[in-house]
Amino acid sequence: MDRRATRAWCFYDWANSAFATTVMAALFPPFFRELAIAAGRGEAEATALWGYVTAGALLLIAVTAPVLGAMADAIGGRKKFLAFLAGLGILATGLFATLGADGWRTAALLYVAANFGFAGSIIFYESLLPSLARGRDMDRLSAQAYGLGYAGGGLLLVINLLWVMHPDWFAMPDRGFAVRASFVSVAVWWGLFSLPLFKYVPEPPVKSLEDGKATGPVLVQGFHRLAATLREITRYRQLLIFLAAYWIYNDGIGTIVKMATAYGSEIGIGMTDLIGALVLTQAIGVPFAILFGRLARRTGPKSAILLALSVYLIISVFGFFLESAAQFYVLAGLVGTVQGGAQALSRSLFASMVPRHRTSEFFGFYSSSGKLAGVAGPLVFGLVSQGTGNSRLGILSLIIFFAVGGWLLTRVDVSAGEAEARRAEKEAGFQEPELS
Repeated sequence: MDRRATRAWCFYDWANSAFATTVMAALFPPFFRELAIAAGRGEAEATALWGYVTAGALLLIAVTAPVLGAMADAIGGRKKFLAFLAGLGILATGLFATLGADGWRTAALLYVAANFGFAGSIIFYESLLPSLARGRDMDRLSAQAYGLGYAGGGLLLVINLLWVMHPDWFAMPDRGFAVRASFVSVAVWWGLFSLPLFKYVPEPPVKSLEDGKATGPVLVQGFHRLAATLREITRYRQLLIFLAAYWIYNDGIGTIVKMATAYGSEIGIGMTDLIGALVLTQAIGVPFAILFGRLARRTGPKSAILLALSVYLIISVFGFFLESAAQFYVLAGLVGTVQGGAQALSRSLFASMVPRHRTSEFFGFYSSSGKLAGVAGPLVFGLVSQGTGNSRLGILSLIIFFAVGGWLLTRVDVSAGEAEARRAEKEAGFQEPELS
């Protein structure tokens, strides 16, 4: 492996994680609600509007991701797609600072654009992984990237929270200015630390497919190749079983991430402790994501993911009995031990069973299908909580996602899945390039 290229690839996780922590998790949701309330919307309506915005952003990337990936596989230029989408996200994030006191509609459009750029760029970023490593080295590299992401996102989050909580320490006039300055800092951070990838990670070669001699406009080629993938996807039986498992257990993981602060707030945990717990999750996630990568080299990624899902079962039960801020910190720490490892190894395990001539296309499907499937967890949480009048039962209901997803994962024959992918490459006339 070219160490300079692999380090540069990992640093994109460091770069874009600032958006996930400062914008998505910490500052933008309350910022958006304040804008909506300033425009005359009620408290409940402001929360509902934020739900619609996040759902719209999720749906947009879910619908377009497979076609974007197919287009990149058809014509090459994965780094160009990545650069365009990252640039869109960076620009939209920087423009958050220009929003007026009641500009919630503009805020909604900018957030949808920023999230589209963020999530879309990750499709092409992840599709570069199989050209940089082979076999279990992908597990290690993916875990290292997640570890860097936790470190980078957590570091800027701490800085931004200090700005917001103590603007006078940094010669800022007020909290509102500090929040807007934080959005600008995310844009600068994201753009600056993306540069090594574009400089040092080579563009993978484009290979012709046996079904893929599509001509015409690029968008038409993208749809052509997506249709071909959907026709042939039954050839990859083990990959399909893994995807079904991933859709289910990752939905549970995503629901915990999305609902943790709302649940904590409901049971009386203060904002300072909620934010502190978020920082703790990031800090613990750094070493444990790397440790899970090392564990996967000894036991295989499937066994390591199953271990992480076992911990999530414990988290779901523990969450049911949660009563104090101290317990919430313990819960956040447990999430930090397994969140990065589970997601990093899921990514590398998927990559190992993907035909390398269709990585962008398959990662587009991986991303979009996961996001569409991700609606179920919050929906189940909400229905159970509303139906029983008890959010604790909503947390407990997530056990089913980890139990069923884990059971399906035990049915995956990884060696057979990798053999299926290599056989498809051979049939397509794919020549394995040298590692970047």
